[in-house]
Amino acid sequence: MDQDHPGSRLDTLRFARRVVEQQSAQQLALIDRWIAEEEQRERERRQGEERRPPQPEWLIQHGLNRSNIDAVHTGDCWAAAKSGRCRPATHEQALAALRRQIPPCVHCRPDTALGIPD
Repeated sequence: MDQDHPGSRLDTLRFARRVVEQQSAQQLALIDRWIAEEEQRERERRQGEERRPPQPEWLIQHGLNRSNIDAVHTGDCWAAAKSGRCRPATHEQALAALRRQIPPCVHCRPDTALGIPD
């Protein structure tokens, strides 16, 4: 095709097809990249879940100065999660704290879970 002889309708259609084919290939490559990135994020999320340490069964809540103990919680207590001052504890440590009159959480009731009567 030159300026003296404009292309035929068939040439124009073939050109349009090549353009669409090229654009489609670029868009498919972009979508394939997005899929690969999302698959990578999903793999990393699963690996993070697999590597996450198990939730502790019991928690000891420390005071603001970290030297005194404020409360005993079960490991899944929402109030303990909000405080941000809790440390994992063994069954024996939680039981010992309650026996030393450390107050049990009023929400998760670790004393009941440990079988300590009111």
